Amino acid sequence: MSDSWPRRRLLAILRGASEPLDAQQLARVTGQHVTTVRFHLDVLTRESLVRQFQQPPRGRGRPRIGYSAVQRSVGYQDLAQVLADQLGSDPRRRTEAAMAAGRAWGAKLETLEQPIESLEDARNLIVTAMSELGFAPEREPGPEPDEQALIRMTGCPLRELARTHSEVVCGVHMGLLREALDRNGAHDTVNVRLHPFVGPELCVARLEAVKDSLVPDPAAMPDAPAGATEPRIATAVQSASRVGPQLRPVDPQLRHGDTHVTQQSTNQR
Repeated sequence: MSDSWPRRRLLAILRGASEPLDAQQLARVTGQHVTTVRFHLDVLTRESLVRQFQQPPRGRGRPRIGYSAVQRSVGYQDLAQVLADQLGSDPRRRTEAAMAAGRAWGAKLETLEQPIESLEDARNLIVTAMSELGFAPEREPGPEPDEQALIRMTGCPLRELARTHSEVVCGVHMGLLREALDRNGAHDTVNVRLHPFVGPELCVARLEAVKDSLVPDPAAMPDAPAGATEPRIATAVQSASRVGPQLRPVDPQLRHGDTHVTQQSTNQR
């Protein structure tokens, strides 16, 4: 915006208004002639600082044109870049700090309240949570191995930052996933791994039932009640084979034909 005090004043008035204002209303507030106000509003509109709205006329006549300030979004990408740069140069410490931040974030999300009694419950919870956060999750097409579920993350609000600071961005997301599972009863029953950039625009979350944590399929047991088909997660099983949450290098099975990006993600770690 050019260094024009009248336009800056108009913009400040519009930003503080609870509804669009027309040129005549702004002329009365500022004491300027309505033609002068319209001139400045046209400049602000061309600079995408205000937006026009059609309003009903007062009495007979043509509809009025109202003006409202365009709300500028916070530069979260730049903010995240600054925060990531403050975590030091040790990749391991950066990852640990990022995961702790992700856990703290997950603890504040009220939507992550869904008791987990099966691997399918865990997948549904993660899909719901990541969808609300803008990750555009999708179920892996086709059959999946037993005791494993894959979730394709086709979107990421911080994808460009993740390309250069994957241990921070992916660490935060990993901590969030782990917190979501733990707080809903899957601390010792479901493990989660995150595979960044298995494709140019794709990350994959892998959920795994911890070994020996599933009760045998009721349908395969003698005298099983009708309709009992889904294996359930044992809520009190402690397994020595449980692997802590990790950011994993790309699994060969997850590659989607972009070796360059896959190798780049691995090298960043």
